[in-house]
Amino acid sequence: MNKIFAPWRVEYVKKAKDEDYNECIFCEKPQENKDKENLLLLRGDKSFIILNKYPYNPGHGMVSTYRHIADYTKLSTEEVTEIHKLISNYIGAVEKVFNPDGFNIGMNIGKTGGAGIEDHLHIHIVPRWEGDNNFMPVLSDTRIISQSIESSYEELINEI
Repeated sequence: MNKIFAPWRVEYVKKAKDEDYNECIFCEKPQENKDKENLLLLRGDKSFIILNKYPYNPGHGMVSTYRHIADYTKLSTEEVTEIHKLISNYIGAVEKVFNPDGFNIGMNIGKTGGAGIEDHLHIHIVPRWEGDNNFMPVLSDTRIISQSIESSYEELINEI
């Protein structure tokens, strides 16, 4: 049996099991003013773009409001407009840097809807390539990410 080590994921696994863990990265990370360390790529007036620390694929980003809100129907017109502008900007940057064949863009709303952080609305933007679903996730429930998150950040920050 082959083994693939991904020790950086232990932090996520431990936090996911901790019942008292209730950090909201979408509230805390923008306030820390450590954008590079926190993988925050772009700040708008109402929302921002941040890389997913535990990506599905290289360049997996998220757009979120600064305001802690879970209900999409309660977003202001300004928030909705800016969110979609940032999504468009991010797609353009990812196309230049990674040249993907397509994208998955979506929201998981509520726990039952699959939201990992259900109290703060965020939109995932996942670049996709032909054949990016190889035998590893299908047969062994293992995903291989071909680029470090830091390298993805460095390439994207110059295009955003």
